[in-house]
Amino acid sequence: VQLQASGGGLVQPGGSLRLSCAASGRDFKTSVIGWFRQAPGKERRFVAAIYWGIGNTYYADSVKGRFTISEDNAKDSVTLQMNSLKPDDTAVYFCASGRAEKRMYWGDPPMYDYWGQGTQVTVSS
Repeated sequence: VQLQASGGGLVQPGGSLRLSCAASGRDFKTSVIGWFRQAPGKERRFVAAIYWGIGNTYYADSVKGRFTISEDNAKDSVTLQMNSLKPDDTAVYFCASGRAEKRMYWGDPPMYDYWGQGTQVTVSS
């Protein structure tokens, strides 16, 4: 399974970006799809996750009310709509997928079996 994250870029504070995560080699059925981010010199941190096909979502407190994770069934992908971006949101964003049957905490990296390569998001004026 390969995951492809896309949509990153440079945006001013208060702006928006839309990230996408697509899978090849396997679809997202029975999977939890998560987004994590890693800023320079910091550990990878959870951002948001969604249970594919069920629609349950979970967000880190730092992005609640600003970010929205959703599934695009037509494209078999997961999007992360990021609004009201702040400089602290600057990081490389990774998408990951894990089998829902693992029943692990969605915010923990071990929940996820496959990881994408990351896409850079820079929030700066």
